[in-house]
Amino acid sequence: MAKLIHPTAYIADKAHLADDVIVGPFAVIEDDVQIGPGCQIGAHAVVQRYVKMGSGNVLHPHAVLGDLPQDLGFKPETVTWLAIGDNNVFREGFTAHRATKEKGETRIGSGCYFMNNSHVAHDCVIGDNTIFANNVAIGGHVEVGHKVFMGGSVVAHQFCRIGAYAIVQGTTGLNMDVIPFMLIGGRPARHYRLNTIGLRRAGITGDRYKVLETAFRLLKKKKSIDELEETEEILLLKEWLSVKSKRGLHGFVELSRAEER
Repeated sequence: MAKLIHPTAYIADKAHLADDVIVGPFAVIEDDVQIGPGCQIGAHAVVQRYVKMGSGNVLHPHAVLGDLPQDLGFKPETVTWLAIGDNNVFREGFTAHRATKEKGETRIGSGCYFMNNSHVAHDCVIGDNTIFANNVAIGGHVEVGHKVFMGGSVVAHQFCRIGAYAIVQGTTGLNMDVIPFMLIGGRPARHYRLNTIGLRRAGITGDRYKVLETAFRLLKKKKSIDELEETEEILLLKEWLSVKSKRGLHGFVELSRAEER
């Protein structure tokens, strides 16, 4: 299939588009952009310099990729990138900024869904199959793991980490790290329990789930999980916990003894 580019769209001379890319009315694609096969760029969407994306991505109207970092010390001539994987959906008004350091990257994985007016700041790293609901905004250098769900209007302070398979309740403000596999919410934010529904959907059930339950109870009591069976999930959890946190960990909801049983 030949490129389907609307006559009102602007495509810079040094932009590289695969042959089957679709570009809608009044879209803008700047120099030094790489767009892979099967991508769709909606009306009035903007892809700025130093963006590279894989195949099958869908950019809805008025979304903007690759604008300058919102960092007062950033020099616009610095060459940094926004790197995007495959099969992501970016809804209306979504924005993502490129990195701050020379040759650095803001990275978005594959299979993610970003709802309208959500934002990924400079130097962030987003894992695969993660969902941002409407109006989610994360600060610079935030790391979000695989298969995370960020509820509507969640905000995350710069340098926070949100572990894989976590779910963050809508309107939660994060200023510390979120442990993988957990549900977190409230004001101030607290870990409540495991992300039961998300884990079930991911096939983490039975004995694998029970081991995670034990890990949750131990972490809540600030005890070691080293003696637990080393399932795939426990290995991931240990690796995540071994990384020194720049923000610290959010606390846990205090439950009664009856509730804990």
